[in-house]
Amino acid sequence: MRIWIDLANSPHVPFFRVLADEFIRRDHEILVTARAFAETIPLAEAAGFAPEIIGGHGGGKLSGKAGNLIQRGLALARWARGRNLDLAVSHNSYSQILAARALSLTSVTLMDYEHQPANHLAFRLASRVIVPSAFPEESLSRFGASLGKVRRYHGIKEDVYLAGFESDPEFETELSKLGISSSDILVVVRPPASDALYHRFENELFDDLLDHLASHPGVKVVLLPRSESQRQLYASNANRKFVIPAATMDGANLIAHSDLVVSAGGTMNREATALGIPAVSIYQGQWAAIDQNLLREGRLQRITTPADVLNLPLRKKGTVRARRAVQVASEVASLILAT
Repeated sequence: MRIWIDLANSPHVPFFRVLADEFIRRDHEILVTARAFAETIPLAEAAGFAPEIIGGHGGGKLSGKAGNLIQRGLALARWARGRNLDLAVSHNSYSQILAARALSLTSVTLMDYEHQPANHLAFRLASRVIVPSAFPEESLSRFGASLGKVRRYHGIKEDVYLAGFESDPEFETELSKLGISSSDILVVVRPPASDALYHRFENELFDDLLDHLASHPGVKVVLLPRSESQRQLYASNANRKFVIPAATMDGANLIAHSDLVVSAGGTMNREATALGIPAVSIYQGQWAAIDQNLLREGRLQRITTPADVLNLPLRKKGTVRARRAVQVASEVASLILAT
């Protein structure tokens, strides 16, 4: 088959890098498009993709998002027409799903967050919906995914690309360039996705977190903004304790070399749990079922009050217990190709 992959956000890159290799190993051909949003393009190029860059971000307003979705969908449809594609696949790229529907092209979407309002569009228009086994059945039906089009896989999407990961000891050289030594308590911090459709609220605890980390003498913080506006917002905090990398860093190696990951979103926390690194969520919205599972398993902690911030464990990490769910990548690839 000729398989079209659309990369709409940064976390999609490592996920589809592994799946693309699996498709090629099974004698399929891939074509890749990408949206100019967050770090998607530099990550895609670093991963060896040569994507056709189509569209960008629609901004934080709902009207802008809707207009951008339609405009990018039309642009993707124009690009895809005449390329003899057999299958379109994405992790809830709404524009690709819209384009595929317009072209009567079979489309597969993967998703792991049941509280995303735009699931209403993706689940109804996609030919096949693939979700983790923990994804609530009620959410599938509520968003219009008939059970006949749903397939489930065991594990989490981060297992797809991190189950076989081995950290690079030379990465310490990259950290030393940022003024971080092996004796420092390295905390990697990710701000809230304030422009996302599912994030329509303030997260005042995040500022409390930054203040608390700044007061701890042994801590060094790598802060990873989600957008240029966040980079400008937090630039005033950048100093010898708080580092905002100027260039895109290898996320898996950064997490593997950290002592603690604190994120106001889901992907980076789950990446940490996959690698066995202590992870804490400061996300104040509705939690995904998969994150609730990680909480029950003791792989993820949660900050919900100012007291939780003050009690945050700031120390060098102990024994690392990676998940190593190596079967998930092959399972997910087979579900996609079986459409």
